[in-house]
Amino acid sequence: MFDRVIAVNLKGVWLSLKYTIPEIQKRGGGSIVITSSIAGVKGSAGSSAYCASKHGVVGIMRTAALECAPFGIRVNTVHPGPIETPMVEEHVRGRHHEALEIGKKALAETTLLKRYGTPEEVAALMLYLASDESRYCTGGIYMIDGGKELV
Repeated sequence: MFDRVIAVNLKGVWLSLKYTIPEIQKRGGGSIVITSSIAGVKGSAGSSAYCASKHGVVGIMRTAALECAPFGIRVNTVHPGPIETPMVEEHVRGRHHEALEIGKKALAETTLLKRYGTPEEVAALMLYLASDESRYCTGGIYMIDGGKELV
C-alpha cells in the first residue's frame, strides 16, 4: 500500500513534470499547478503514506519552481482540505463509525468556516494560479481548506 501511494501521488507528479516542463519551456513559459492536500502541510493519524507523499509533492514543487524560473515557468501547489468530493466522503466513511452525515458534519466542524469547500472553489484557485493574473506567484503553497490547517 505504501509503495502504491508513493508511486501514484509522488512519482506521478515527478513524471508529469519530467514530460511537461520541456513542452512548456518550448512555448516560452507558463504555469504549472500541482494538486497536493492539507496532508501536505500537516500530519494525519493513520495516513503516513498519504501524508509523506503529499509532503514530498511540496519538495518537488519547490525544486521545480527554482529550476524552472529561468525559463519563465511558475510552479505552485494547491492544498485542499475538506471538499465535497467522493474522495472525502470515502475518507469520512473510513474514519467515522456513525452515520455518514454525522461524520461529515464532524469533519466540517474542524474547519474555521464550519463547512466543506466545493470543487468549484478549488477550480477557481487553480484557474487563478494558471492565469497570467498570478504572474508573480511561484513556489507557493496555496491552502483551500476553510482554515483547517490552523485548527
